[in-house]
Amino acid sequence: MSEADQPRVKEVNISSEMRKSFMDYAMSVIVSRALPDVRDGLKPVHRRILYAMNDLGITADKAYKKSARIVGDVIGKYHPHGDSAVYETMVRMAQDFNYRHMLVDGHGNFGSVDGDAAAAMRYTEARMSKIAMEMVRDINKDTIDYKANYDGSEQEPAVMPARFPNLLVNGTSGIAVGMATNIPPHHLGEVIDGILALSTNPDITIPELMEYIPGPDFPTAGEILGREGIRKAYQTGKGSIVIRAKAEIEEMANGKNMILVTELPYQVNKARLIEKIAELVRDKKIDGITDLRDESDRNGMRIVIEVRRDANPNVLLNNLYKQTALQTSFGINMLALVDGQPKVLNLKECLYYYLKHQQVVIRRRTEFDLRKAEARAHILEGLRIALDHLDQVIALIRASQTTDIAREGLMTQFELSYEQAQAILEMRLQRLTGLERDKIEKEYSELVAFIDELKAILADEEKILEIIREELNEIKERFADDRRTNITVGFDMIEDEDLIPRTNIVITLTNKGYIKRLPISTYRSQRRGGRGVQGMGTSEDDFVEHLFTTVSHNTILFFTNKGKVYRLKGYEIPEMSRTAKGIPIVNMLQVERGETISAVIPVEDFNDDWYLNFMTKHGITKRSPLSQFANIRKGGLFAITLRDEDELMGVKLTNGEKDIIVGTNNGMAIRYRESDVRSMGRTAAGVKAITLGENDCVIGMEVLDETQEVLIVTDKGFGKRTPMEDYRLQSRGGKGIKTCNITDRNGQIIALKTVTAEEDLMIITADGILIRMNIDGISSMGRNTQGVKLISMNEGNHVATVAVVEKEDETDEDFDSIDESEETEETKEETTEE
Repeated sequence: MSEADQPRVKEVNISSEMRKSFMDYAMSVIVSRALPDVRDGLKPVHRRILYAMNDLGITADKAYKKSARIVGDVIGKYHPHGDSAVYETMVRMAQDFNYRHMLVDGHGNFGSVDGDAAAAMRYTEARMSKIAMEMVRDINKDTIDYKANYDGSEQEPAVMPARFPNLLVNGTSGIAVGMATNIPPHHLGEVIDGILALSTNPDITIPELMEYIPGPDFPTAGEILGREGIRKAYQTGKGSIVIRAKAEIEEMANGKNMILVTELPYQVNKARLIEKIAELVRDKKIDGITDLRDESDRNGMRIVIEVRRDANPNVLLNNLYKQTALQTSFGINMLALVDGQPKVLNLKECLYYYLKHQQVVIRRRTEFDLRKAEARAHILEGLRIALDHLDQVIALIRASQTTDIAREGLMTQFELSYEQAQAILEMRLQRLTGLERDKIEKEYSELVAFIDELKAILADEEKILEIIREELNEIKERFADDRRTNITVGFDMIEDEDLIPRTNIVITLTNKGYIKRLPISTYRSQRRGGRGVQGMGTSEDDFVEHLFTTVSHNTILFFTNKGKVYRLKGYEIPEMSRTAKGIPIVNMLQVERGETISAVIPVEDFNDDWYLNFMTKHGITKRSPLSQFANIRKGGLFAITLRDEDELMGVKLTNGEKDIIVGTNNGMAIRYRESDVRSMGRTAAGVKAITLGENDCVIGMEVLDETQEVLIVTDKGFGKRTPMEDYRLQSRGGKGIKTCNITDRNGQIIALKTVTAEEDLMIITADGILIRMNIDGISSMGRNTQGVKLISMNEGNHVATVAVVEKEDETDEDFDSIDESEETEETKEETTEE
């Protein structure tokens, strides 16, 4: 059967053919279109645009040329795709809001941050930017490999020399088949510093590199919230960061506030953002905006949001962050081609492969310069021989019939190479002068030194690294500018609390562990001796044990009797009605069986200037820096080590320079300096604060201030104020002095507090009755007295807990007055010194 008679239809397995064809397509997209090379950070289309512009001579020092001319050359020679795709790529390379350092210098309308398209390519002009010249520098010195173009008629670079780390500096994004890359822009100077550090210390760690490269630096500036996402991306190659616009709240001339936005997150369309805000206002999803306008001009961005007079601008701004592109997430995926294969890279790998590429470029450039220098030295050696035998050379040439005969004669008689003989034949007569002969000798000696230098570079890898450092520092000095994007420490993302107005709140916690939150205005002020209001619905065997005031956004530290500490935000505690019981604290904290809350501390900031003073029922105290409690995991941490079945009964926040007073159930008290207790670690056991008598225990620990008095409340509702001066300073660990005359009438001490006349006292009984009174309405008496009745209670009832709160104006004129004669009789008791 002849070849012409053979069947032309070939049977193939469709599954195999689809698999093969799809893999070919996928690899083509991955390698030839969508992913950048780790060495120069360019995709093929970017590389071809720069190469075509350099080839056409449209460099930074030349005149602009029509964009259509550049696009046509790219398409015709290297990139057989649509002209719009090539032009759009070139436009992005010329946009200062897309590229941290633009590679194309555009002239004309190249689009805007509002999403406006660039003018048609026939109208715009372009040339290479100055920093783009560094991408192609030394490209003609055999520093890179070339490959055939799509039809084999031209050669194009496989990679650019890339004199600066473009992959990280300008970033890139691209969607391939089954994978995508999204690398954010970075600061040129910081990335170069990181490469220099790596070149000096190859074993440098990523956290150490982050000291030089703290995070991305976007062309549109903005703020990055937190470093955790950056750290994860740099260590693994993948991560997510939150970018927020730069917005300030300013007061207008008419007394209203306005939100001024001057920087946007990267790749946010300003026009669409404004439309989105207007849409939210129209749909009443955001309330409080009276005017919205764009005042941006050539001098910078300026979006003005006017706020209604009665609206909170901070809450409004945080709602805008939550619901609009004023805050966005940037998913980092540092995927690039390494030796033609896609690979997810961490920060160190990105810098390593670039440094390795530069070593190859410098080595190849040096080898090129060496070959060229040696070739020139070889010629000069021939010229020197000719000048040393000038008469013989002239005679030989004059005697020769043809150039070839003269050349052969020179090669034979003087043992010259073909190139040397040809150079002698081409030498002008002016080179025979003495001055020209000196120039040849000087050039030759300089070349010999230069060749030695080049050979020394090739023989020493450290010299190559030193050249890289010098050239990178030169680029840093020429092109590095100030960092634009600020990295805000301590925020990984917007918290719910930023959407909640800051309010003063009361938090109550019962003996059975029921907790709730109420506005502080819930409780009206009453005069001493009133019956109070129902503060909380409790069961017969439950009562309120802890009550305190704080701010909704503060951190609440919960210390348990077993010495552990947990944390919540104030707003995380559910708000309920005044008579509601609350929810079990075990639903919010992972407390163990038998664990009860013994102290609650509201904290605004954690720093080393503040301390937590611990006190146990057995009189053991400890002082630890507050900063040691900044990071408390969900399951809690041990705050103190307890001994001999002891329990933690109190914790106070101090500045390290206060006096501490400790009271006991049997009426004793001791005052000592806080500094008497050295600062200890979080799990330390502590030292003795007071020596207890038989069947006695600590019921209170307070921090003294010069303006305060000591308040005593007994379990039968009696109380008094005593001047601080009545409590002399003693050494830690003593038995103390008497603070109250304990009798059957007033009962044992239930609480010891430090107060001022500008505060109110809340008293809660075991059956849930609450009364609020002014401190200045409580009699000031000596230490050895019983006190006066503060609250009237039913038979069998007793005081459960007390709390000191900010003073509130009296609003209840209809109160129950107690018998003044009782007060007079009690105040007549003489104060005696122990």
